[in-house]
Amino acid sequence: MNIPSPTTVAPTRRTLLAFLALIIALLGVIGTAGPALANEDESGYDNFIAGNVKNEGTPLEGVRLVIEGNGFAGEVVTDAEGKWRIGVPEEGTYNVTLVQSTLPDGVAVLDGGETQSVTIGQSGRVTKNFFIGEGERITISLTDQIISRAINGLNFGLMLALAAVGLSLVFGTTGLSNFAHAEMVTFGAAMALLLGTVFELPIWAAIIGAVVLSGALGWGLDAGLWKPLRGRGLGLVQLMIVSIGLSLTGRYVFQFFMGGGTLQLPGFDSPKQPIFGAVALSAVDIASMTISLVVIILFAVWLLFTKTGKATRAISDNASLAAASGIDVDKVVRIVWIIAASLAGLAGVLWAYFRPGVKWDMGAQILLLIFAAVTLGGLGTAFGALVGAIVVGVLIETSALVIPSDLKYVGALVILIAILLFRPQGILGRRERIG
Repeated sequence: MNIPSPTTVAPTRRTLLAFLALIIALLGVIGTAGPALANEDESGYDNFIAGNVKNEGTPLEGVRLVIEGNGFAGEVVTDAEGKWRIGVPEEGTYNVTLVQSTLPDGVAVLDGGETQSVTIGQSGRVTKNFFIGEGERITISLTDQIISRAINGLNFGLMLALAAVGLSLVFGTTGLSNFAHAEMVTFGAAMALLLGTVFELPIWAAIIGAVVLSGALGWGLDAGLWKPLRGRGLGLVQLMIVSIGLSLTGRYVFQFFMGGGTLQLPGFDSPKQPIFGAVALSAVDIASMTISLVVIILFAVWLLFTKTGKATRAISDNASLAAASGIDVDKVVRIVWIIAASLAGLAGVLWAYFRPGVKWDMGAQILLLIFAAVTLGGLGTAFGALVGAIVVGVLIETSALVIPSDLKYVGALVILIAILLFRPQGILGRRERIG
């Protein structure tokens, strides 16, 4: 086995950073159009939510509304007649938030709160009107909003970390940037849906079964595809292209069997309960954070203190030296694939509850964020991926306080590039010698 020179690491990193910058630039161009006005629904979606905002029959112009749900986030403002309308990608339940700071002084939402839910059925359209009148607004301080957003971001970041750690493990031991990791995320959620709704297992058993099946998928992919390709001496670029093809294939296989809509796991509508201040969490949110923390701690113990974990770190540092010292590299890589797929499957289940819903392309929706977490933390470092994922998750949620909701992903990735400009090796990465 040839020992890779230090120069082989830098092009891979530059390629990933260039790809990330290109995607962010494209997203920025798309996002510059800003939120659609009520009379300008150019989304092309067949489904839409509409309504009127009036105070005692007087239309209120320029009132901003935020619509979120089913992986969609968008904003709209009322026109001169107080009307608003926004297209959404699919049927399902959405949260509509009327931003009370955009109402005239002395006017408030009198019933139901500023955030209310609507459900789009087979008709593809729904009307949502808020009961507006003179009254005292219930305002939430900026501090409470930041705390609430930060906790939601931590929940999202921990879920993202499960997927990012697995991707980082695979990259560290094999050098492969696995774009099919997104479909591993989707696979976990799909299996939980299958076991929990079709076979009607208790949801805890369905989740465990989904994680086990995801691990089996990782074993099968390495045994049937990646190990034979490594044995044939394929380069990293060829392997990455194979992973892209595998990702596209898996994505449309999911669509064939699941359809284009969003399906829900049992308990997805668990009500949120006030915890303190403006922070409200559901039982599912608390369970998600607890499960993520426990699994991450167990993973850290495995990586730091077990023989296989130490061998994994040795291979990540120098695979050729590890092989020369008697470590069975193929065996360790096989275990890494099983663990990475299991973590991705669990992340898919938690993402389905956070989103909420299971959809054929749900993994692809966060693939860029997973890569961003791995890159920010440091390529090939599992603990770096954990730190990077939490940073990305918190930035995404808190940035929505100052930028439109449909641009919050772009804002987080722009900050990622800014950080990498000052620390290109990532937060916990090591500098590589070039030449």
